[in-house]
Amino acid sequence: MHSKFRRWGTTLVIIATLSLTGCGYNQFQRQNEQIKATWSEVINQFQRRADLIPNLVNVVKGQADFEQSTLLSVVEARSKATAIQASPELINDPQAFQKFQQAQQNLSGALSRLLVVSENYPTLRANQAFIELQAQLEGTENRITVARHRYIQAVQDYNVTVHTFPSNLTAMAFGYKERPSFSVDNEQVIAKPPVVNFPHTVNPAPTPGSGVTK
Repeated sequence: MHSKFRRWGTTLVIIATLSLTGCGYNQFQRQNEQIKATWSEVINQFQRRADLIPNLVNVVKGQADFEQSTLLSVVEARSKATAIQASPELINDPQAFQKFQQAQQNLSGALSRLLVVSENYPTLRANQAFIELQAQLEGTENRITVARHRYIQAVQDYNVTVHTFPSNLTAMAFGYKERPSFSVDNEQVIAKPPVVNFPHTVNPAPTPGSGVTK
């Protein structure tokens, strides 16, 4: 009698396993792991950028007449961006994710403005430490773009599974919900190879009457 119950129990387990597999349970597990991995890379690249900024600020401070408001905006933007704890739970909270994204966008904008303004200071642009830091920041921005794209793709795949039959039944049964993602004005743009947006340290051509010589 007991052996009969065991056989029925084994049969039910097999049926349940096959049902979960057919309804996307294993797919959810794989996609969750992919999201975690790509999110970790996004955080690593954002952190790398944040770690470079203090050195950049110190170098720029050496330019006595540099626009202090521009420098201060970078310091404040970095402080706000790093104040947000990028925990694994953040990617499940649309509002927290939006705040994180906005803080990182603000930091990107502040850095871009600083590097544009630096074009007006030839001695700063000739500073070897500044040149090296600028190159590292450019490379980091490229890696951030790649990491963001991979994360967006992973979330898109997961969200499709959440809403597609029959995996949507598994989503409802196990509480899988749509994940927030980075907002992109034009997804075709970020699908292209990353492009460096920061200005390069190239002396501008002299304008007539400027008194600048090559």
